[in-house]
Amino acid sequence: MAIKWLIDASYFVAAVLFILGLKGMSSPVSARKGIIWAGVGMVLATVVTFLTPGMNNFALMVIAIAIGGALAWISGKKVAMTDMPQMVAIYNGMGGGAAAAIAAVEFARGEMHGTVVTLLATLGALIGAVSFSGSVVAWAKLQGVMKKAFRLPAQNAVNVVLALATLGLGVAIVIAPAIDPMLVGAFFILALVLGVIITLPIGGADMPVVISLFNAFTGLAVGFEGFVMGIPALIIAGIVVGAAGTLLTQLMAKAMNRPISNILFVPMAAAGAGEAVEGEQKEVGAMDAAAMMRYASKVIIVPGYGMAVAGAQHKVWEMTALLEEAGVEVSFAIHPVAGRMPGHMNVLLAEAGVPYEKIFDLEEINADFAQADVALVIGANDVVNPSARTDKSSPIYGMPILNADLAQNVIVVKRGKGTGYSGIENALFYKDNTRLLYGSAQQAIAEVIQHVKAMSV
Repeated sequence: MAIKWLIDASYFVAAVLFILGLKGMSSPVSARKGIIWAGVGMVLATVVTFLTPGMNNFALMVIAIAIGGALAWISGKKVAMTDMPQMVAIYNGMGGGAAAAIAAVEFARGEMHGTVVTLLATLGALIGAVSFSGSVVAWAKLQGVMKKAFRLPAQNAVNVVLALATLGLGVAIVIAPAIDPMLVGAFFILALVLGVIITLPIGGADMPVVISLFNAFTGLAVGFEGFVMGIPALIIAGIVVGAAGTLLTQLMAKAMNRPISNILFVPMAAAGAGEAVEGEQKEVGAMDAAAMMRYASKVIIVPGYGMAVAGAQHKVWEMTALLEEAGVEVSFAIHPVAGRMPGHMNVLLAEAGVPYEKIFDLEEINADFAQADVALVIGANDVVNPSARTDKSSPIYGMPILNADLAQNVIVVKRGKGTGYSGIENALFYKDNTRLLYGSAQQAIAEVIQHVKAMSV
């Protein structure tokens, strides 16, 4: 009785730590503390599991924890901040895969107790398997292993048929008088294939929402399997993560003005490119760009994935410090879906040492662009595209954007004359007040820094 009380109390404390950790991670200021609290909760929940009556295979458990912990420690130390989105994607996939594996083990025992338990185990297996395989595809896209989106003929019909077939097998498992290994095997195969097929057509522009959605899936799967195993900590953690992931997914989909169903079934690249953009792109040199910002009163920097790819966040902060020393007011504008995962740009800027009070989200800073002398856009594309306001045929029409085009001057740091990851032409690049500084963000900003220094002598 004392052991059971200790286990239950420990799970309750762990659940509270999970909630406090998630609350802390809602703000960049307290995110580090939140991660520590959640980590302590996970360690507590893991350690107390060893006290469960009837538990055995302790050696295998310790070996698994040692291998997993070592791999996570090494990869966490080595991963670059620019590679964080794919790390988040694959770790999230591992959570879904773990939930599916738990269900597979329970099915293998052949001792499901009651229809409700079998139903929850099946739902957890389905959601976890889809999250796992889908997250692996997301990782491959972000890592560059998979270079482009693949869209099958009659893609939506294939999705529907696969989903119905998988659900049909799941229902058969639930109503069957005994666990059929062949039925369970076919169910898992279809669920894994479904996750792959759903994710293949989705491009980089929609990837932040997809990662968030799979995170919600993983939470739900973990919650269902916690109920199956009778572990309150898993139930609470899964529900909290699932609810938070669902809310974040809805917020990000709203930030793109795209229903989640459109993201999954009508990828942005397949939605058309909108009206043709007239005009020409006007180039600017690093010296002129430096002069425009050095002698400005107010500069707003809009970071995007191009900054992340180039690893230019430290150079950007160095340039910011020089401009501020010259009396220029500099701030950063972040769109909710900038980058390749939720909060991607915030993480990169924080890693470079940019103070939190200089970073503003869309609602806080959009009105300031009209008073800015220069808007410096570094690798961002769709989040500053004015077609979202004016072109009803554009796939991003109605999407809230950063009003960079309203600044007196716009400088866009860009590697080339392409359309960006989503394949949509950006009308901002052709406006009269816009100049393009071509090259890698790392190199381009380094050249600007040299010229700013020369002007300050």
